[in-house]
Amino acid sequence: MDTLTKASLLDIEVIRSEFPILSRKVNGNPLIYFDNAASSQMPIQVIDAISNYYRNEHANVHRGIHTLSEEATSIFEDSRLKVASFFNAKSSDEIIFTSGTTDGINLVTQTFGRSTLGIGDQVLISGMEHHSNIVPWQMLCEERGCILKVIPITPEGEIDLDAYEQMLNDRVKMVSIVHTSNALGTINPIKTIISLAHQHGAKVLVDGAQAAGHQKVDVQDLDTDFFVCSGHKMHAATGVGILYGKKSLLESMPPWKGGGDMIKKVTFDKTTYNDLPYKFEAGTPHIMGVKTLGVAIDYLLNLGLDRIQRTEEFLLNRLQTNLSNIPGISIIGTSKHKIPVASFISDKAHPSDIGTLLDLKGIAIRVGHHCTQPLMQSMGLEGTARASLSFYNTPEEIDSFSDSLRKVLQMF
Repeated sequence: MDTLTKASLLDIEVIRSEFPILSRKVNGNPLIYFDNAASSQMPIQVIDAISNYYRNEHANVHRGIHTLSEEATSIFEDSRLKVASFFNAKSSDEIIFTSGTTDGINLVTQTFGRSTLGIGDQVLISGMEHHSNIVPWQMLCEERGCILKVIPITPEGEIDLDAYEQMLNDRVKMVSIVHTSNALGTINPIKTIISLAHQHGAKVLVDGAQAAGHQKVDVQDLDTDFFVCSGHKMHAATGVGILYGKKSLLESMPPWKGGGDMIKKVTFDKTTYNDLPYKFEAGTPHIMGVKTLGVAIDYLLNLGLDRIQRTEEFLLNRLQTNLSNIPGISIIGTSKHKIPVASFISDKAHPSDIGTLLDLKGIAIRVGHHCTQPLMQSMGLEGTARASLSFYNTPEEIDSFSDSLRKVLQMF
């Protein structure tokens, strides 16, 4: 497909008018924002929701009988219902609000992991994991005597499924796997990975930070035990995220943090813990952030997840085609199934030099190891330059980026 088809793709120009930051200039040039895998931009609907919350709605939740508190509680719990519906959870009780993906993974390691895993038990992660899905498991294994094993990936940047199957055995108690890679863009065959793990009795946590805003995620269809993601990667505020867990598992897990809404009754002798989902939501939550999750979900659903995915596939194809036509550029991560992420290296320039010089032209990309140092080491790289797109980016931006990249490389 060479041109945008309105019947099947989004009207990008109309959408761009709803993202105020896209109209600003950086270093005297129109901003080209290609750092969406790090954090996506917010539409005016979300920005207005933040302003309105602090102007008219701010109060603490679950604790008051006055009007503002009841309104804030309603906003908070309405967002939980929207999140549950968006990911097709059986119940809103299965949705725990966290500060983000990292917080969600740590919650699972420190509750399910500490209460379930012991000496000699195995945890499988993949060679493409973000540090947030490596370090918490390392810490748990050091404490509990578990064994952390790494599923290899292919030169194309895909999970080696044959190797994965061979690694599965009755000692494997947990598989914690990224849905889509932030460094490579690879969309993993997550349903197959989950099914194979369950055949051996292992539980599965899916790191969905890069998946949630780009494609439909149905936790019941996947049959995942846990799913985590962050609001700021799906056009909501920073500092808020979700942990989905199957209700039976969440009920069996001990609380992690104490205080606030996670209690029913406290005496100096004993504390009775609250029911789900509040058992895992100690203290005053990020009420405004949770509200923006609901607003962002409404926005994404109004656009249509299928149209978002088709639009981003079109944009990624153009980006990768342009990059492949630039001499000396190598794309890192060549899976056929990707989110709109293109990591690349040059035989002429260091990624940091590329990023710095592109920034002078108003082009925002990410450079470095992308919090995947083990992945980079396995590929013999210090890091890459990464251009990551969203549905509001345009073909013209991609062409401008490509032309600027050519000119940057001519300087070396």
